[in-house]
Amino acid sequence: MSALSLQGVCSEYAGVQVLKQLDLEMAQGEILALLGPSGCGKTTLLRAIAGLQAISAGSIFVQGQCVNGNGLFVPSEQRGMGMIFQDYALFPHLTVADNVLFGVCEKDRSRRSALLEEMLSLVKLIGLEQRYPHELSGGQQQRVAIARALACKPRLLLLDEPFSNIDGQVRNELMLEIRTILKSRNVSAVFVTHSKDEAFVFADKLALFKAGQLVQHGSAEELYYQPCERYVADFLGQGNYLPIEVIDAFSVDSPLGQLRSCQILGHPERYRGEVLLRPQQLTLTPDDNGAAVIIERRFLGNVCHYTVAQATERLQVRSQLTQLLPGQKVKLQTQNHPLVIF
Repeated sequence: MSALSLQGVCSEYAGVQVLKQLDLEMAQGEILALLGPSGCGKTTLLRAIAGLQAISAGSIFVQGQCVNGNGLFVPSEQRGMGMIFQDYALFPHLTVADNVLFGVCEKDRSRRSALLEEMLSLVKLIGLEQRYPHELSGGQQQRVAIARALACKPRLLLLDEPFSNIDGQVRNELMLEIRTILKSRNVSAVFVTHSKDEAFVFADKLALFKAGQLVQHGSAEELYYQPCERYVADFLGQGNYLPIEVIDAFSVDSPLGQLRSCQILGHPERYRGEVLLRPQQLTLTPDDNGAAVIIERRFLGNVCHYTVAQATERLQVRSQLTQLLPGQKVKLQTQNHPLVIF
């Protein structure tokens, strides 16, 4: 049984169609990132799943149960979902303990106390139960929001840009901690982000949106290395585009010479297009007779990012060879891999 299923979902706002015929399946225990630029419809979809936004067509199923569609609408409070907002939405007049237990229906005092201890231990806030939200750091407030959502044992957890208000290194650590918590409890989660870095760290699958439509759905590696169109390729990272002509089912001619694909290209001979090469898919070899020259170098710790010129092309290369310098001649190559051609 899937944790979430969308079938032909459409939604309108002020006469404008915001979501357009969305079909999506999400497995139980999976963490799904709804990814895309501002205004692409990802937050609208999250609200529709939560029951806070109407849909004009299609159906939404949670663990096999229809919650919206075919004339049926299950109110938000009856959908068994937890939601975590960008600003945490903690009650400022309630302590950590009262915030965590706010939505818990259990009335037995000893069971409530045991549940509170379990949740605080889970999010590493033991000893802070009597503090108020203003006495906590941003990361601690987010942990309280996570504990409050999980205390109600949700069928699906929804997170709306949950890490955007948290600083750099703390954000990365918190993402990994919360991911571990969700995985340990087999909680299915959908989270909205415009950051590919957050999506790569936190999610199992990515759903990339453009203008209300789902462009591509799959793992981060699938979307990064096998994008279905240039929009996906460019959104997920830097790329080099070289003009090519197909030679045969596995080979193309390019400014770097002949490139080999380890998968059938799917284009006829003499087809002309562009091949995508990620900066790390290119290798540099120092060569006094090389046809390429380094024109810019940026040191990034254990790697360097180089801008390399060859004929009329300017290519971005990420290499573990950190000793190369601007003006140095090099040979550019790429290993056989599934070539992506647009």
